[in-house]
Amino acid sequence: MEQEFLDATDLRLLELLQDDASRHNQALAALAHVSPPTSLRRIKRLREAGVIEREVAILNPERLATVTGHGLTALVEITLERQGAEHLDAFETHVVPDPAVQQCYRVSPGPDFMLVVHTRDMPAYLALAQRLFTASANVRNVKAFFSVKRAKFDPRLPLVASAGTPSTHE
Repeated sequence: MEQEFLDATDLRLLELLQDDASRHNQALAALAHVSPPTSLRRIKRLREAGVIEREVAILNPERLATVTGHGLTALVEITLERQGAEHLDAFETHVVPDPAVQQCYRVSPGPDFMLVVHTRDMPAYLALAQRLFTASANVRNVKAFFSVKRAKFDPRLPLVASAGTPSTHE
């Protein structure tokens, strides 16, 4: 699906889903000012086109801290020794499946990758570093920054409602 096939109604539905994907179709349709069948049909089309990748629950780590502990979040810069496409692909293939890796980005300029990782504590981070970075002979440099406070976390993508006008949240 090309972006030009996304109209203002599609964008409004996407914006509403980003705010709260648990809304029932009736409420979603009412907020988007469309009929429930139209809402269902459009959302189905957006899923099939891959615009809606998946729907998940976003958990509050502070509320879970009594059960899971606060954990340790690190932003990790990785520089590889060799940067050929096959080496970059191999590193991604190596780190992406690890459940502690929440996000993985190829970046430029600077390091080759930025990872967001979450572990139980510092010993668990050390085990992760040994498993993912030390074991790989192609990793030249690892620089980790440890989070002391999460000031903002918002997975929503900014959408443009129409003609360059920024969208508004409910």
